[in-house]
Amino acid sequence: MPRDVSPENKKAPRRHSPLATSQSRREFVRRSGVAATLAAAQGLAPIIFAGCTSGVPAKGQPIKIGLLHSQTGTMAISETSLRDVELFAIEQINSAGGLLGRQIEASAPDPRSRDDLFPKRARELLSGGAAAIFGCWTSTSRKAVIPVVEEFNRLLFYSVQYEGNETSKNVVYGGLVPNQQVLPSIDWLVSAAGGLRKKVFLLGSDYIFPRTANFIAKKYLETKGLKPAGEIYLPLGHREFGPAMQAILASSADCVLSTVNGNSNVGLFAGMASAKIDPDRVPVLSTSIAEDELRNLLPEQVQGHFAASCYFQSLPQEANRQWIEHFRKEFGYDRVTGDPMEPDWCLLHLWKKAVEKAGSLETDAVRAAMLEGLSFAGPGGLVTLDPKTQHTTKYFRLGRIRKDRQFDVVYESPTPIDPDPYPQIAFPGWKCDWTDGGLTRGPEVTIDGDV
Repeated sequence: MPRDVSPENKKAPRRHSPLATSQSRREFVRRSGVAATLAAAQGLAPIIFAGCTSGVPAKGQPIKIGLLHSQTGTMAISETSLRDVELFAIEQINSAGGLLGRQIEASAPDPRSRDDLFPKRARELLSGGAAAIFGCWTSTSRKAVIPVVEEFNRLLFYSVQYEGNETSKNVVYGGLVPNQQVLPSIDWLVSAAGGLRKKVFLLGSDYIFPRTANFIAKKYLETKGLKPAGEIYLPLGHREFGPAMQAILASSADCVLSTVNGNSNVGLFAGMASAKIDPDRVPVLSTSIAEDELRNLLPEQVQGHFAASCYFQSLPQEANRQWIEHFRKEFGYDRVTGDPMEPDWCLLHLWKKAVEKAGSLETDAVRAAMLEGLSFAGPGGLVTLDPKTQHTTKYFRLGRIRKDRQFDVVYESPTPIDPDPYPQIAFPGWKCDWTDGGLTRGPEVTIDGDV
């Protein structure tokens, strides 16, 4: 079937269109015969969580869904926790009686941080009867899966912040897009509260999200009469940041906007510390780092730097405190929560609400229910699914990293920000409205060096 995704992934340069369960997880594992607890399962792949029923009897055949997250390789540092929070949500739904009177059964094969394995695993899941897939992290993995869900006419629920500039009727986007994350980050950096920064250095991993997000960032900086102090991209998994640190120092940058992903963040912050770059003088503001990644970083290397997010574990809401408590009870008290775990939790519950509203698992019926508008009160606040774009509203929050590798929230938007996957400063004339014909195309846009 034809794709309605823009842009497609092509070589560079590219022109393109712009709460507590009835029994513990460990008891469930003992009764169901699964070979490890969820806390231990973090290191196992592939995994089929047959039933995930918590002992609640099903009234019909289980509803199958796929969880498509890397459990090994460079992205496992980030993706494994998404699988865990999805299993947590499924168990709670099943404990409360399931969905449409049936239990949810989750299969979680390991794509091993390889973009070529994501579509293969997606095809296996959908061929096996999965009603929907919750998964992917990098934009390259997401773009590789989209043609498969479109072919099967199933839904992919994607919870990670990304670059926008894309639309598909078969994808529901739960993460921040640049107008909800990157642009407010720049606004803060150049404000008095952010230190009146004028020399922003753009440092990213070399794939679609960082290059497109920084393309938008450069367009936005132009509106403020500014240009980047420098721009560097390094491969995913890259750990040697010495030359990048020298470039940052030579540029006289007064801050770094980082779109570095995965375990490359270990090298980034080790490099900052080795170069003795003071976070008070040249802070890193990361778009792709959260509490889970910080567990793998040395406190003295990250303290004082910043992250832009929609959610932090340190949020004081009672709903958040309870969510954290129940998650840790099931997965271990050493575990943390963060973005995109919280959006992932919200997405699964939005899917549940859409299925219940439709009274069906059929994709067209579920989409019709979503187009009528849905909201869910998540641990970080109310999330609303925008029927025009199939993206969600998001709070913008800025956190400063503490010595305990948690965040002090230094700024929060007063209200959730509506999603705009096609900001007009970068993609004039482009817009998406699924309530009125879908994608409207504008002039062709070139992103130099996009991959």
